[in-house]
Amino acid sequence: MNITTEQMRFWSPTVRKLEPYVPGEQPKIQNLLKLNTNENPYPPSPKVVEAVQAVLAHSADVLRLYPDPDATLLKQAIALQQNVDVANIFVGNGSDEVLAHIFKAFFIQEQPILYADITYSFYPVYSQFFGVKTKEIPLNDDFEIEIDDYQQANGGIIITNPNAPTSIALGLPAIERVLKANPDSVVVIDEAYVDFGAETAVNLVEKYENLVVCQTTSKSRSLAGLRVGFAIAQPHLIAALEAVKNSFNSYPIDRFAIAAAVASFEDQAYFEIQCQKVIASRETLVANLEALGFIVLPSKANFIFASLASKDAGELAQKLRECGIIVRYFNKPRIDQFLRITVGTDEQNQRLIDTLRNDILA
Repeated sequence: MNITTEQMRFWSPTVRKLEPYVPGEQPKIQNLLKLNTNENPYPPSPKVVEAVQAVLAHSADVLRLYPDPDATLLKQAIALQQNVDVANIFVGNGSDEVLAHIFKAFFIQEQPILYADITYSFYPVYSQFFGVKTKEIPLNDDFEIEIDDYQQANGGIIITNPNAPTSIALGLPAIERVLKANPDSVVVIDEAYVDFGAETAVNLVEKYENLVVCQTTSKSRSLAGLRVGFAIAQPHLIAALEAVKNSFNSYPIDRFAIAAAVASFEDQAYFEIQCQKVIASRETLVANLEALGFIVLPSKANFIFASLASKDAGELAQKLRECGIIVRYFNKPRIDQFLRITVGTDEQNQRLIDTLRNDILA
């Protein structure tokens, strides 16, 4: 829709200046292989479906009633699985909403917050939305985070681990260095992809009063369609997030999402099996792409970041689309010759490889 300047006179001045986040394409064309939004290629636990069905089976009348505003059962399930106290848990409508509350609760400071120049592109959107001062810290030439660069005055730090879209992970010693160097700033570790091979910082929460770990059920637990995210931190930080949440939306998670997420956290065995399947498929995909001449960054996520010197990345993405395969292309400085490719099933990954080998690179 084209909005004229005259029509925009009704908008708040700050909204006129917003540059919204652009999500990955959700295609409406049938039979496209969708490897562009990092969704899990496998369904959630069968117990999730049973739990959702049970909500209505119990009584459709429950839909006229508000859900539990504290999502107590969900917090208890997460706390048990993460081996922390319920007081350490905050839940929200997807990790994007949790991150929004984090920005509001902690990052509106005199000093700028620090985050990488190549990272989750919602961070600059939230910074603009909330009027947060920012300073982007360049990744090194190998697209890695330089920990020493985060030892400077700041109003907070946010690090995606593994990073997106680069897929590279930090180890816990590096994260601890950031925490120790910034005792008076909140340090947020955004772990949307941590379950695919990286080390979680949850075990550091008890030790560091300035740490917030943010996770999601969208990726490793295959619940992107239900929007459940959570944060883990010491109770004094959780209290700030609860204050923000209850000043914005007291009922963020519906009955179906609560039931589904609880069932997912209770079926840990299924969760671990699916994660290992994705990890194994990722390693095979990387080997096959490298055999075709691709350079692939070391991934600890459910996606890979790859480039091919002989082909322009934008053109390659377009040719793949013409062949019925969608990957993510970022037309941005430093990464405009890379493609972000979601790890699919072995069959889906093989279709990608066969298409590249036989139809595009032949």
